[in-house]
Amino acid sequence: MADDAAGPGAVGHRGAGRYLWWLVACQRRRVAAGAAYGSLWMMGLMVPPYVLSRAIDEGLVPGRMPALLGWTAALLGVGVLNACLGALRHRTMTRIRMDATFRTVRTLVAHTVRLGAALPGKTTAGEIVTIGIGDVGVISQTLTMTGPGVGGVLAYVVVAALLLAVSPLLAVVVLLGVPLLALLVGPLLGRLQGAEARYRERQSGLAARLTDLVGGLRVLAGLGGKEVFADRYRGESRALCREGYRVGAATSWIQALGVGLPALFLAAVTWLAARMAAQGQITVGELVAVYGYAAALVLPVSFFIEGGYDLTRGLVAAGRVVRFLACEPDTADGSAARAGTVRAPEGPAVLRDPRSGVEVVPGQLTALVSARPAESAAVVDRLGRFAESAATWGAVRLDELPLAEVRGRILVADNEAALFAGTLREVLAGRRDRTEQAIGDAVRAAMAEDIVRGLPDGLDSPVEARGQNLSGGQRQRLRLVRALLADPEVLLAVEPTSAVDAHTEAAVAARLHAARAGRTTVVTSTSPLLLARADTVCFLVDGRVAAAGSHRRLLDEQPGYRRLVARGEDGTDGNGADGGGAGGGVLPLPRAVPATEEGTR
Repeated sequence: MADDAAGPGAVGHRGAGRYLWWLVACQRRRVAAGAAYGSLWMMGLMVPPYVLSRAIDEGLVPGRMPALLGWTAALLGVGVLNACLGALRHRTMTRIRMDATFRTVRTLVAHTVRLGAALPGKTTAGEIVTIGIGDVGVISQTLTMTGPGVGGVLAYVVVAALLLAVSPLLAVVVLLGVPLLALLVGPLLGRLQGAEARYRERQSGLAARLTDLVGGLRVLAGLGGKEVFADRYRGESRALCREGYRVGAATSWIQALGVGLPALFLAAVTWLAARMAAQGQITVGELVAVYGYAAALVLPVSFFIEGGYDLTRGLVAAGRVVRFLACEPDTADGSAARAGTVRAPEGPAVLRDPRSGVEVVPGQLTALVSARPAESAAVVDRLGRFAESAATWGAVRLDELPLAEVRGRILVADNEAALFAGTLREVLAGRRDRTEQAIGDAVRAAMAEDIVRGLPDGLDSPVEARGQNLSGGQRQRLRLVRALLADPEVLLAVEPTSAVDAHTEAAVAARLHAARAGRTTVVTSTSPLLLARADTVCFLVDGRVAAAGSHRRLLDEQPGYRRLVARGEDGTDGNGADGGGAGGGVLPLPRAVPATEEGTR
C-alpha cells in the first residue's frame, strides 16, 4: 500500500500540520481522485431536487406524460450515477486511510530502529503503545476530510447558485447560514483540542505505568510492593477517566450540534420557502427543489463540522508522532564521518577510553571489574559508541567514524538485549543465513545445548516475544549465542554470565575464551571464574582504572579487588536465575573448571 513511501528522513516533522500535509503529499494522485469523486458525488446530490422540480412543474401538467417519463428516467439515471460515484469515493478514501496508517507505522518503526539503544532514554513504552493503538488511527481518519471536505465546499457554491435562480433571498440565507454554523462550533473545537491533548498525555503515562507493573509483577510481589503500585495505577486511572469525561463532553456537544444545527437550518429554509410558495413567489416544483437543496446541503454542513472535529484530533495525534520523530540517537555521524575524510583502522587496533583509562589490547580477552556494575557498563557504552565520549580506536576518535562502520565491527552485547518472537534459529541468526555448523559451534560455546535439546522442535521451536517462555539464564545464554554467531571484530559483553549457576559459568568462561581466541573481547563481570580466563583485568574504582593485570596478580596486590572477588566467591551477591549467582561457591582459578570441560575444549 505504501511501497512508494519516502524514507523517514523525508518526513517534514517541524509540526503536526506539516506531518499531515506530508501524508497527503505522498499520495497526491489518490487524494486528488478522492477529492474529485467526493466533489462529483456531493454535487450530484444537488441534481435530483432540480430534476424532481422539473418533473413536477412540467410532467404533472395534463397531456405531458412524455415529459414526466423523461424526467423520471433522468432522475433514475442520476441516482445510479451517484451510487457509482459514492462507491468510488468510499473506496478511494479507504485506500487513503490505509496508506496513511501503513506509512505512519512504517515511519515509526524505521525511526524506532534508528534510535536503537537510545530509545528507552528518549520515550516510554506507554508513549509508543498509545501512539500505535490510538494516534495512528486518528491520523488516518483525519485524511478522510480531503474528499468530502472539498466536495462540501463545491456543493455549497452550487446550491447557492441554484437558489439564486429561484430566489435571491433564499440564496442569501444559505450563504450566511452555513458559515454561521461553522462559527458556532469553532470554540468547542478549540476546547476539544486542549482536552484531547491532556487525555492523550495521561493515557500514555498510564500505559507506561501498566507496562512497568506487568513487567515487574514477580519482583513487586516478592517485595510486597504490588499493592502500592496498584493503588497508584488506580489513582491515575481515575484521573484519566475524569479527563476522558471532559473529552466526551466536548465531543458530545460537537456531534449534537453537527446533527442539530443542520436540521434547524433545513427547517428555517423550508419555512421561508413554504411562505414564498404560499404567496405565489415560487412554484410548487421550486418549493420541492428548495427543500431538496437544503436537505442535501445538510450533508456537506455535517461534513464541515465532522471534518473540523477530525482535524482537531488529528493535529493532537500528529503532534505526538512528530515529537517522537524529533528524537535523535545519542550519537550521530559528525561532519568528518559524513565527508568520509576519516577512516577506521584497517585491522585490529587498541580501543581507549580516556575517561576511565581503560585500554583494550586487540586480540585479547579483557575484563572490567567494578564494585558498581554501572561504572563498567558505562565504559562499554563509550567504547561501543553508545554514549558521547573521546574514546579512540587506534589513532581515530570513535565519534569521527561513520556510525554504520562502527556498528558493523564493534558489537555491544547487552545483558538486557531484546529477544524478538520467532523460531529459535531466527532469533539466533538474525537477518543473515547461518550454517548448521556455525549455529552449533556458537550454541556449544555458550553452553546452550540443553536449551536446544529441551525445546520440542530444537532450533525450529518458537520463541515468544522477549523470550518469555524461557528462564532468565536461558535468555542470557541465547544472547551470548547470538553475539558469538555475529562474530564481530570487537565484542563488548556486559555481564554475560550473571544469571547462570557456577558449573555452567565455568564452562562458558572456558569456551568463550576458546571461541574468541585471537579476537578482541571485553566482558564486565565480578565472577572469579570469568576473570581467571581473562588476559587482562582492569579494576575500576570510582569509574577509573585503579589497577590492571592478570587476575592472580590483582588478587595478590589489590586488597579492594580481593575483597570484591571474595564477595562473589561466597555467594553474597549472587543473583542467578538458574541456580546460583556469578561464580558463587567456586574457586577463582582455572582449576575450578570441571575436568570433563577441560577435555572438551
